[in-house]
Amino acid sequence: MREKSEKFEENKEITDPELLLHTFFTTFPIYEENEEDCKKITAAWNYLINKTKELKRSCGKPYYLHPMRVACILANSKLDSDAIIAGFFHNIEEVTPECGDDIKNLFGEAVHKIISDTSKITSLKIKNKTLQQADSIRKMLFAMIDDIRVILVKMADRLDRMRNLKNVSTTAQKAIAQEVIDIWAPLASRLGMADVKSELEDLSLKYTNPDVFQQIKAIVAQKKNERAEYLEKAVQTIYKSAEKANIHVVVKSRAKHFYSIYQKMRKRNKSADELYDLLALRILCNEVSECYTLVGLVHSLWKPMDGRFKDYIAMPKANGYKSLHTTVICEGKPLEIQIRTFEMHNIAEHGVASHWLYKKGTNHDMVKAQDLSIINQLKELRNEHLNDENFFNQLKSELLGDEIYVFTPKGDVVELPAGSSAIDFAYHVHSAIGEKIVGAKADGKIIPLSTALKNTQIIEIITNPQAHPTENQLKFVKTSKAKQKIRAWLYQNDPVFIAEAQAQQQKDAENQNNQQPIRKHKSGTWGANVKTVHYTGKIRIGDTTNFFVTIAQCCKPKSGDPIVGYISRGRGVTVHKATCTTYQRIPDIEHRSIEVMWDIDTNENTDKKSKKKNDKNKQKTDDNEKQD
Repeated sequence: MREKSEKFEENKEITDPELLLHTFFTTFPIYEENEEDCKKITAAWNYLINKTKELKRSCGKPYYLHPMRVACILANSKLDSDAIIAGFFHNIEEVTPECGDDIKNLFGEAVHKIISDTSKITSLKIKNKTLQQADSIRKMLFAMIDDIRVILVKMADRLDRMRNLKNVSTTAQKAIAQEVIDIWAPLASRLGMADVKSELEDLSLKYTNPDVFQQIKAIVAQKKNERAEYLEKAVQTIYKSAEKANIHVVVKSRAKHFYSIYQKMRKRNKSADELYDLLALRILCNEVSECYTLVGLVHSLWKPMDGRFKDYIAMPKANGYKSLHTTVICEGKPLEIQIRTFEMHNIAEHGVASHWLYKKGTNHDMVKAQDLSIINQLKELRNEHLNDENFFNQLKSELLGDEIYVFTPKGDVVELPAGSSAIDFAYHVHSAIGEKIVGAKADGKIIPLSTALKNTQIIEIITNPQAHPTENQLKFVKTSKAKQKIRAWLYQNDPVFIAEAQAQQQKDAENQNNQQPIRKHKSGTWGANVKTVHYTGKIRIGDTTNFFVTIAQCCKPKSGDPIVGYISRGRGVTVHKATCTTYQRIPDIEHRSIEVMWDIDTNENTDKKSKKKNDKNKQKTDDNEKQD
């Protein structure tokens, strides 16, 4: 999203709408060559100008400059004309809400849907307090949309705002920059868009930590000519060596990104001027086999540093990134070198958008979803999948897993398993709220407590001091925390539940060993043919008893007692009575609990052992008789 869009960005003096459109088509001629797209883009631009030509931003500049820059960022990735038009209109509803129907009628449902979903994201109250919550927000962005272009339009919007952030207040600068570093830069990384990620990180550092940014900038600027001479000498050495090996290469030198240097400073607890590996070279070639030949050539030119060679071609990163990395000592200084093919470089720089072909029908290769990871699937999308809602929903499902993302009334994001109810939500917020819940609202409307929540709903919980958990709630809660807390309350306060739990546990134990359940005769007396349950004294998890167990001394559970277990630190699985109050006070118990039961040795098993013993004795007697 950089190269040409940055060139367009440099010519900031242009404000005339006609000249801006002319410059767009000159910079990105691919859109002018297609007559239909040219007409659509021109019509959309003229509509935007007609509606907003009198509007000015707080900095005094015309409103329409930002939409044009966003469109250029998208055009740099060769997205289709609908995406470009959505870039023009991505926030037009904020200033002219009545335009929605016009845009749908004039430019199609797809464009309208993209800008509508982009507006949803814009209206979010993104308040990430932890790294885990930030990750939930990133996942939730996918949950909200049906078209990946929505994310790309919003990413372009954030990038342009970061490039022009000096026009807003210091407070707004820090807030926007923090959101970008927490949400959008990692999202760009997740989609394999390295160029966007690096630029967003550097720009965010500029506003979140300006002193460090200026310090790094000064260090990098020092001896600039000397460093340029050093890198150029290394570049020429590589060209000569590659030419002798008959390998065509392109070598690029670069200083490390500021944010990358900042991370190294924090990790190594050093200032920028104490870091030596601030310079890097990138070697691009045509074939994968050439990558490995080139790394051998590089290591023959300079001594490689131990432990600094990484093969991301054989073992790509999770986002699909492929490259060979090595660090060598060149003229007494560490020099990082990346080696990759041109295709790998294109994917590394542009990620998700890199394989979206502009012209329909250019490539008809179908991508088999089952053969690719989620990131590779996104990167391998072709034009025929661009508007395929089912295909994108499948990708979303793999990325999000079986999770949903809903809001608290204050705008905090809550991640829950799919199918979770308002009771799960209440317990997630606080156990006391879960215990007192009597009702719930989703987006302001009352919903049944058993109703499964939907993505992006705003959930409000209604409580009553007299309320308490019920056995019925266990039937539709999904989270382990809600289940554990409800059971704990019932074990302590509901004698009927305790009795039923004991009976059920004994019944489960019998069924596990293919025993008939205990039956009562019509007369009310117990059947004479009931088989006695013999406990082995061991604890069973699933089908095994082969693990380390500690019996809690606070409640000392005995065979047959209803029990609960949790994974303890250094003591294997610790087992308590289900009614134990100490167990309920264990920190983070809902995430550490595990289902346990007493292992049993039924009459049938005992009979088998007796039969085996008798058979053994009989065989011994027979052998003795033969000897006699």
